[in-house]
Amino acid sequence: MAVLTAEEKRTSQHLKEQGIVIRTQDLWKTYVMGDQEIHAVSGVDVEINKGEYVAIMGPSGSGKSTLMNLIGCLDTPTRGEYYIAGRLVSHMNDDDLALIRNREIGFVFQTFNLLPRLTALQNVELPMIYAGMPPEQRIKAAQNALGLVDLLDRVYHKPNELSGGQRQRVAIARALVNDPSILLADEPTGNLDTATGAEIMTLFEELHKRGNTIIVVTHELAVATHAHRVIHIRDGKVERDEKIK
Repeated sequence: MAVLTAEEKRTSQHLKEQGIVIRTQDLWKTYVMGDQEIHAVSGVDVEINKGEYVAIMGPSGSGKSTLMNLIGCLDTPTRGEYYIAGRLVSHMNDDDLALIRNREIGFVFQTFNLLPRLTALQNVELPMIYAGMPPEQRIKAAQNALGLVDLLDRVYHKPNELSGGQRQRVAIARALVNDPSILLADEPTGNLDTATGAEIMTLFEELHKRGNTIIVVTHELAVATHAHRVIHIRDGKVERDEKIK
């Protein structure tokens, strides 16, 4: 892991003391295509506090997905700094980023990303297997997480035995099981019908009330309005940042 400068250490300590779970400073992601440079994210400055419920919203091609990949440590910035839970992650190597993803970020994807041959309980256990947690602890924690999403009666069902909404609840339980700093959801209702999507958004509201920090990336206004703050992205920049509740 890279050695922090004195200034970076002071910044890290300040963010922890202030409860700032995410800070990006002049964050850029640039792709080179032939003789052209495409700036997918252009100098984004964002702070998100512990316990906030934030939507990142923008049309296709706005840069919101690229920003999500940077926030989720799935990609590294071209330049700029990114802190999560007080840790400077923008200069980390792939191994360190993998640890951060497993410990600090719970992912919820549009396509659920469940392993079809595993039960709901086993799918939820996966992040803890990667973290090296003993089996007894894993099972207890997975059961607790499934209880949070009201699926204790489905722990031994496989994905093909579950409805779309139930599969997304399993994915949410898996995202929560390591008690991450943030729950990062990418179009979480995209593969669900309207009524089931509304149930999932109600679940996010309940999780937020329990103290979880939630970031939802979406192009749908109906999804974004469940959040308490909306960051609008256009042409790779923050167009506006507004509190709505």
